[in-house]
Amino acid sequence: MDRRGFKSLMFRPMHGHPAESAAFTPFIARPGALDCGALLLCDHASAALPPGYGDLGLSPEHFTRHIAYDIGAADLTRALSAQLGAPALLTTCSRLLIDPNRGADDPTLVMRISDRAVIPGNSRIDEAEIARRKRLYWDPYRSAIDATTARMCATGKPPALIAIHSFTPVWRGQPRPWEAAALWDCDDRIAAPFVALLRAQGLTVGDNEPYDGALRGDTMFDHATLPGFAHLLIEVRQDLIATSDGVAQWAAILAPVLAECLAAPDVHVIRHYPSRAATPATLASLREKRL
Repeated sequence: MDRRGFKSLMFRPMHGHPAESAAFTPFIARPGALDCGALLLCDHASAALPPGYGDLGLSPEHFTRHIAYDIGAADLTRALSAQLGAPALLTTCSRLLIDPNRGADDPTLVMRISDRAVIPGNSRIDEAEIARRKRLYWDPYRSAIDATTARMCATGKPPALIAIHSFTPVWRGQPRPWEAAALWDCDDRIAAPFVALLRAQGLTVGDNEPYDGALRGDTMFDHATLPGFAHLLIEVRQDLIATSDGVAQWAAILAPVLAECLAAPDVHVIRHYPSRAATPATLASLREKRL
């Protein structure tokens, strides 16, 4: 759903404890060839909230902003999934409820303040409610990533994980010059050629800017760095993909670049790299727990 759709929704205050609803699916899986060599992920695809959570005490305007979801990222993920023939997993609830791209023990897993906006529905929640949201909306998405990569590995071609995000054109009054960015930790098998190919087209591409790709517990760390899959988190400036024309333009730019990066045989080899987000001993321990 785009921003126009969210403006038409009626957000109501939350009354009582939200009922668990089997009708709300925490992620959407798009089909694709399991041996295509890539799994696309969209951690912040939606600004929706499950039934019973109302509007978390926020005005409708907040659900059109970056604090609620990554504008344009879902449509770009779907377009790339179609062009690459790759499966994709997209979340269905707002990061205002719980952030699928944060570690299970990250203090920002459920934000109480985001971009200077207090979130009333989160400000006083207890550990039991955080655990409940994690069980209902965080765990299923993360489990689906592991299940899908296992099915793809069974074809004999381990997938690369490609996460699609978007970032705001201005941060705290400062314009951001990048049109797109590559976020990565220590595994540069996709990041290095991706940045080079986009820059060769004359694009201004951030290399671990405006964010750093090394974050312990995030989706790429848990599901790519730890198991050894090649990976890349792509950021596109959201004003460039806020419309269907913009999405089509950027899908046309990114799809052939990703196809070229994914054609390298080394990308489909399980390889364990170090991480800037964890010491060697911690990394070894975390990998051992995944076995």
